[in-house]
Amino acid sequence: MSDRVLQVDVRHGVATLTLDSPANRNALSRALRAQLRSALTEALADDAVRVIVLDHTGRVFCSGMDLAEAAGGAAEDQGVNEFPALLEQIWDSPKPVVAAVRGPARAGGLGLLAACDVVVAAATATFAFTEVRIGIVPAVISAVVLPRMVPNVAHRLLLTGEVFDAQEALAGGLVDVVVPADDVDACVREQVVALGKGAPLALGETKRLLRAARSGPLTEQFPDLLTVSARFFASEEGQEGIAAFREKRPARWVPA
Repeated sequence: MSDRVLQVDVRHGVATLTLDSPANRNALSRALRAQLRSALTEALADDAVRVIVLDHTGRVFCSGMDLAEAAGGAAEDQGVNEFPALLEQIWDSPKPVVAAVRGPARAGGLGLLAACDVVVAAATATFAFTEVRIGIVPAVISAVVLPRMVPNVAHRLLLTGEVFDAQEALAGGLVDVVVPADDVDACVREQVVALGKGAPLALGETKRLLRAARSGPLTEQFPDLLTVSARFFASEEGQEGIAAFREKRPARWVPA
């Protein structure tokens, strides 16, 4: 299809969704947003898919919203209105999502990667929250960026809009692993293999716990947490995992 801007490859329990619109620096156009949402929906519904990888073709990971489409539109017509649903789909996915960032990421592209669970970046990749420099606000992406980042680092970078490198992104919490550009594929595979060893339901529940906001004394938190823990110890997955550990074999959910 001539309007296809996303490659989808599903094999060995991994759904790889590759942004494929290098002509506009993988900008979040209407077509890309729609195709990415559709592919995520299919991957989440496919029991054979254990891990989702977000990758890209071309030099740029994602340049943010498509500004050509945004020009001249009223507030209610802006594509950014559809962006929260996409970020939420990644953020709330019970299946781990790994981002492979090989090149520059800007503005909304940083929101896309920040919503992922594990971000692997090439050492040569660069990043910038460029919104304020063109008179807009990084409002929507702040919902996924701020929980990830060191507060004072996010404060400075969102206000200045300056370009920063992969090491600063790592120190600030925006990315999780930085490797030489030639090692991105191998590192992503390592992360996928590690994630595939986790039980599907346990991974989803652990992700929910990691995303949940908590407050109050521990004595108020423990009852609900204890219920979750006991339920999973007694679950089919939990009992299979215990048996596999005792029998020194892979659990049945581990991909071959």
